[in-house]
Amino acid sequence: MAKQNSAPTMKDVAREAGVALGTVSKVVNGIPVGESYRVRVEAAVEKLNYRINSYAKGLKSSQTFNIAVMVPNLVSPFFCKLVNCIHRSLAQRGYRMMLCATDYDPAQEQTYVIMAEQQKVDGIICLSYNPGLQVSEGVPFVSIDRCFEGRIPCVASDNYGGGVLAARTLAAGGCRSLAFLRVGSRLTNEPNKRKDGFINACENLEIPYTLKIVDDGTPYEAFEEFLQAHFHQGALDFDGIFCVTDALAYQIICSLRAMGLRVPEDVQVIGYDGIRQFGDLDYTCSTIVQPVEEMAETCVEMVLDTENPKAPSLVCLPVHYAYGGTTKA
Repeated sequence: MAKQNSAPTMKDVAREAGVALGTVSKVVNGIPVGESYRVRVEAAVEKLNYRINSYAKGLKSSQTFNIAVMVPNLVSPFFCKLVNCIHRSLAQRGYRMMLCATDYDPAQEQTYVIMAEQQKVDGIICLSYNPGLQVSEGVPFVSIDRCFEGRIPCVASDNYGGGVLAARTLAAGGCRSLAFLRVGSRLTNEPNKRKDGFINACENLEIPYTLKIVDDGTPYEAFEEFLQAHFHQGALDFDGIFCVTDALAYQIICSLRAMGLRVPEDVQVIGYDGIRQFGDLDYTCSTIVQPVEEMAETCVEMVLDTENPKAPSLVCLPVHYAYGGTTKA
């Protein structure tokens, strides 16, 4: 007895379209054929609800069509948006995403890399906190925000330019004394350049500045103590603040308002990332916007471009300023 309700095969599509099996194969694999043949095959595919067997396709091409994506967590709105954009870019190319959250743990990162290699993924995209990360030579790997030695390319936003832009925007808004607040890793990475750009701009503009830099894991109270130490007679020692992320900027804005200070009338605040409320509404604060969609697209293009052995060691994408209500318009 014939099997009932079995999934349609490529042979069924060829029979329905009245074409050779090889013609169907070419159409579903994106190989050019005559227009009339393409139309007939696509109509048959839709009518029969034919689905490409990506597993069988992968066996023939020695691919799994899986890409491992590793980020520190799935709590940060920036990481969530980045992952979503990478997922969308991969899906458009017929690839699946294997997602790993590393919790900033270098050992966990290495474990996930080994697991991904055992799963025969076609590549790895990673926002790493492990400068000694070991990746097998034959596995395409793209780093976000951290430059590794050797063959691994890195994709980042123009962090240095973003720091310059933040300082200049605050100065243009009338600020006469600035502060830079940062919480992060001591490891060398691209986001560290936000501070360097900020300092360079302040010195060129001859604007005094204050730095408060703490390591990851430091309680937020360290910033509250810093603000209180610079709070005299109802005013801060500075009237403009650049925070290394929008998440930190939001916390600082809440603290300033709790101290009776008005934002932006008394103190102007700029963050970095371009986080929006509920993902696609207003900006959380005035911010330096990272081009997340372009970063994701670039990562995917590079990890899949196995024919280009001379990929640049660093791809630096431009940022821009966006008003979000915490600077003077």
